[in-house]
Amino acid sequence: MAEDSAGHAATAEGFEQHRQRLKRIAYRMLGSVAEAEDVVQDAFLRWHQADRGAVRDAGAFLARTVARLSLDVLKSARVKRQAYVGAWLPEPILVTEEEPVDDVTLVLMMALERLSPLERAAFLLHDVFGMDYPAVAEAVGRDEAACRQLAARARRHVRDGRPRYAVGRERGQALAGAFLSASRSGDVAALKDLLAADVVVHSDGGGKRAAARKPVVGADKVARFFVHWAEKAGFRPARVLHAGAVDGLPGYVTEEADGLQVTAFDIRDGRIAAIYVVRNPDKLSHVGAFVAGL
Repeated sequence: MAEDSAGHAATAEGFEQHRQRLKRIAYRMLGSVAEAEDVVQDAFLRWHQADRGAVRDAGAFLARTVARLSLDVLKSARVKRQAYVGAWLPEPILVTEEEPVDDVTLVLMMALERLSPLERAAFLLHDVFGMDYPAVAEAVGRDEAACRQLAARARRHVRDGRPRYAVGRERGQALAGAFLSASRSGDVAALKDLLAADVVVHSDGGGKRAAARKPVVGADKVARFFVHWAEKAGFRPARVLHAGAVDGLPGYVTEEADGLQVTAFDIRDGRIAAIYVVRNPDKLSHVGAFVAGL
């Protein structure tokens, strides 16, 4: 009995050292915190049942397992997203100032949404998580040449999702704060000064909270869109619960009259090029836990 307990403990310990990387792979594949956690837990069960003596590289084995499981989930998730009400955005991931900002931004994740599941897997596993092509081929069930083609196609599609010059953390948060102040005060002119001419807003309410069902495009329309929101709220200052990186972009969490809201900004050439607003409560339960723990 003691030997069984020791074996279970060793199995768990061997898995835990890889858990965070596995969660990153699953989340980047799926865009859902809950689904990523389920996939990682399923991978743990498979690790527990595996002949670990035959596994030469535990990290590679687990990464392949998570990739396969994520592919299965992604194929069914894409069908569900076709029936989603309004814009679909990934569940936001927040970090504190002490933590490193992930190199895969929300902008890049949105670009990944346009890829097939296999293209997405090949690109992420090779270009982001550093797996060689033989390992990618084993993970996705295609030969090595096919995986090279999948990754190359994906790379062409997502090239625009990687900004040429990433804005500094401090400057990005300053622009986010300036936007918040101008938008809640109803200052259209100040807002337009912060926005790129072709700025676009994506807001995700999931049909459960008020949000624009289609992207709002253009500096004038975007400025008036946010001023309209502020007007409906009586131009009350927002209660900021957290200001910091949201999936690699500057942003913040606010407490609105109807619940939590996460806003992130893609900043290019000193102006706000895109704004992502997540209001769907189903995507924000982990955000509430995050800010409660600050």
